[in-house]
Amino acid sequence: MKFLFQDDSFSFETLRAAGFSVDGGSDISEILVTASKISEGDEEAWHREWKALAQRVHRIGQDALAKGHKISAKDAFLRTSNYYRTAEFFRRVDPLNDPEVLTLSRLSRDTFLQAAALLDGPVEDVKIPYGNHLLPAYLFLVDGSGVPRPTVIYTNGFDSTREEAYFAIGASALRRGYNVLAYDGPGQGAAIREDRLPFRPDWEKVLTPVIDFAFKRPEIAKDKIAHFGYSLGAYLIARAAAFDKRSAALMLDDGMFDFHETNVIALPPFLAKWVAEGRDDVTTPIFDLLKKNNTGLRWLVQNGMWTFGANSAGDYIRRTKEYTLAGIAQNITAPTLILEAEGDKFLPGQAAKVSAALKSPHKVVTFRAFEGAEEHCHMGAMRLAHQTMFDWLDETLASRGAQK
Repeated sequence: MKFLFQDDSFSFETLRAAGFSVDGGSDISEILVTASKISEGDEEAWHREWKALAQRVHRIGQDALAKGHKISAKDAFLRTSNYYRTAEFFRRVDPLNDPEVLTLSRLSRDTFLQAAALLDGPVEDVKIPYGNHLLPAYLFLVDGSGVPRPTVIYTNGFDSTREEAYFAIGASALRRGYNVLAYDGPGQGAAIREDRLPFRPDWEKVLTPVIDFAFKRPEIAKDKIAHFGYSLGAYLIARAAAFDKRSAALMLDDGMFDFHETNVIALPPFLAKWVAEGRDDVTTPIFDLLKKNNTGLRWLVQNGMWTFGANSAGDYIRRTKEYTLAGIAQNITAPTLILEAEGDKFLPGQAAKVSAALKSPHKVVTFRAFEGAEEHCHMGAMRLAHQTMFDWLDETLASRGAQK
């Protein structure tokens, strides 16, 4: 699917922003007008136009709030948060020293918090103890009754944020009576931007403290905690579930068995071989050449080096070798829903590998092009994806209760 751009990365990220319109994250006319001002692969124009849109809608929200129009303000702030996130997305040349990375991500956070204060149910901005650090998180509650409810713990992917969780699954979960706990782990969101914590493959060391936090909350039913893994998050929660058995169910969006494979497929075979051999003196100038005319590869390498704490493109790709379910998947006991997308450019064949390795009850659902759901994480088809996930989860948790 091409959406407003021929450039694969620009098309996908525009579809991602537009797809969140179903839960208030964008307005289609704003998407169309903004995209029309951006040339193919022009990352500076991307930053300029999405930021300008975010600033304009931000002003609408501030004006509405000042005049007491709370619903209008909430609607504007939700869109603003998503637009600031989108404006920041391609700022990856030097993210450690680029002031726009922090500025835009903080604006995305702050405007989301303004919207959250106006939502129907309670939203808490919480900190989860993690070693010597605190992971930022949101706890979305169905209501303020204190009644224990089934809860979805949301785990980010390679480039997502806890603010995005509301559009990716949060609003849909709340409508169905599920609380949501969304956090930024190492390599993600504020954890990488503010605290500079890089990714780690042994995600059980991250998710176990998050579950510990959830277990202390009376509003969360301890026997009905499900996990939703978004993109790379699918590997992360599957890995963690092989060690921490407290999960009632897993939802992998989409199934990922080996993150290293998903990186290598983007490379010419000779380059992949030299990367594996550690020949960075040769591969670094080749990557520099390839990145000039390939938005997707450029962003992948730049984002990977930053979030993995790598010192070269080759170093980043070698570090991903630890991110595999090989020898681990068979230890997962939780019922698992594995989603895949027919046209997924990032994870081809990964769902089948997860399915083949699992010993626990599981189901694979493939979304097709004729449904308009063939893109990675089913961008642009959020209603269909949510229907599939939550119908399965409702039935899985009901069956779990009956067995008890």
